Amino acid sequence: MIPFSVLMAVPIALAGAVLMQMIAGQINDIYMQIGMVLLIGMSAKNAILIVEFAMELRRDGKSIVDAALTAASLRFRAVLMTAFSFILGVLPLVIASGAGSASRRSLGTAVFGGMLASIVIATVLVPVFYMLIQNLRERVSGAK
Repeated sequence: MIPFSVLMAVPIALAGAVLMQMIAGQINDIYMQIGMVLLIGMSAKNAILIVEFAMELRRDGKSIVDAALTAASLRFRAVLMTAFSFILGVLPLVIASGAGSASRRSLGTAVFGGMLASIVIATVLVPVFYMLIQNLRERVSGAK
């Protein structure tokens, strides 16, 4: 259950990274690809925070919708704090100048855009993905 809901959040972060790279006029290089690996980990972690808590609430007897909405609202602060500290941490890379700045800007721009996309879109869509997949799972298995 967790892998499907979490995996749905990863492409959103990657699309945000590619879009930010295109806007900034950066190229897809090894530094951007390293940033993509960072994004996969961070966006998956944020999704796991929400989905795992929703599954726990579901096991405690809450409805699928209530579990997803409660988990999203209770974990929202933790997701925002992690994401914004990460974004602020890479901001110097985005505005880097001087020798070797092209590699730092490439990495920073990819991670910056991807995390913005992840917190703006994935925090809304991860509970929806959880509800859809959990509902399908329960219909197929016939169990709560």
